[in-house]
Amino acid sequence: MENWLKHGADASNAAETDRKVRETVEAILGDIAARGDVAVRELSARFDRLERDDFRLSRREIDDCLGQMSDQDLADITFAQEQVRNFARHQREALRDVEVETLPGIVLGHRNIPVAAAGCYVPGGKYPLLASAHMSVITAKVAGVPRVATCAPPTNGRPAAAIVAAQHLAGADEIYCLGGVQAIGAMALGTESISAVDMLVGPGNAYVAEAKRQLFGRVGIDLFAGPTETLVIADDSVDGEICATDLLGQAEHGPDSPAILLTTSRSLATDTLREIERLLAILPTAGIARQAWERHGAVCVVESDEEMVAVADRIASEHVQVMTRDPDFFLDRMRNYGALFLGPRTNVAFGDKVIGTNHTLPTRGAARYTGGLWVGKFLKTCTYQRVLTDEASARIGRHCSRLCALEGFVGHGEQANLRARRYGGDNIPYGGVAAA
Repeated sequence: MENWLKHGADASNAAETDRKVRETVEAILGDIAARGDVAVRELSARFDRLERDDFRLSRREIDDCLGQMSDQDLADITFAQEQVRNFARHQREALRDVEVETLPGIVLGHRNIPVAAAGCYVPGGKYPLLASAHMSVITAKVAGVPRVATCAPPTNGRPAAAIVAAQHLAGADEIYCLGGVQAIGAMALGTESISAVDMLVGPGNAYVAEAKRQLFGRVGIDLFAGPTETLVIADDSVDGEICATDLLGQAEHGPDSPAILLTTSRSLATDTLREIERLLAILPTAGIARQAWERHGAVCVVESDEEMVAVADRIASEHVQVMTRDPDFFLDRMRNYGALFLGPRTNVAFGDKVIGTNHTLPTRGAARYTGGLWVGKFLKTCTYQRVLTDEASARIGRHCSRLCALEGFVGHGEQANLRARRYGGDNIPYGGVAAA
């Protein structure tokens, strides 16, 4: 039986907030579609206080950003990117092209073809999320995308050096100092100076997420993303300090980030609540983390591991940290999550920054039907067929003729009938049906 010791606040005004965001984004995208670069320059000056004629960074500007980084900074970025690239390569190797003869003379196959151009957004609002460059650019490049463009907002009116370094080292072909909806719109719609892409990926604020949602269909997207979410599943094999640390470590993303503890131990629940208050008194980012915890933090006590699985699958959290005696119990049984972090030795920050799995993950319950960003998101699995013999064409044609008749598609049926006549010698009148 579920016992919620703390609930997140009810977002009663969420619908009105969403409506305002939707209308604002729609107007901005319409302006970009109508006025191109002129609109983008005005929007950049208005929202990012950056005025440029050309938002693409030159090689000299990129080198200047690299020069602002210490050797250790660059080494750490390179290490993280090696981990992401390595795991992405293993994922790519798991995706095989297929060709098989399913019947005598009938060959079917598929090829995994990368999209031609991807646009990667790297957030830089509260924090310069340079890890998003690793996750998007490297994954696209390992998938084989020939053109990868990146956009990130300026910091204090200048390109963010760490983000630019990460974008460049990851292999971006074009780097733009451009943020927000104007960046998403420019990459998706194209302007006089920015060629349109085929797919948009990367996290962002509510306006960026809404822009991607409105543009989906015109371009592909990785997934519909909302605020960062974390769920800690724990029993009394761990203590309140580690649970509180892992909850607040994600709550600092923003005031709308849900952080939930799910446990079979009431004493751990109360210990975690005490530890959260202690840590909030010393955490430098407590101004944001406290808002998130007060608005969206929650603690639930249940009676068994089986019940924790059921509640966790209903929540379908982006990040799920499992700290129990038997983490594999949850790996084997859970179905709805963005990423699992199994055991106290790992944590969500490892996945966010360096360990090698992708940190662009489903939120707001989307884990019920999709996973996160990976090389497969940049690939189109495209089928083909080949009929090798007259006998095979006639055989399939007769079956197709009768199936088309069941649906009333005479034109379709004639495509099949023609093959049965030409390659099988069948005497089928025009618009007729092949004999059984």
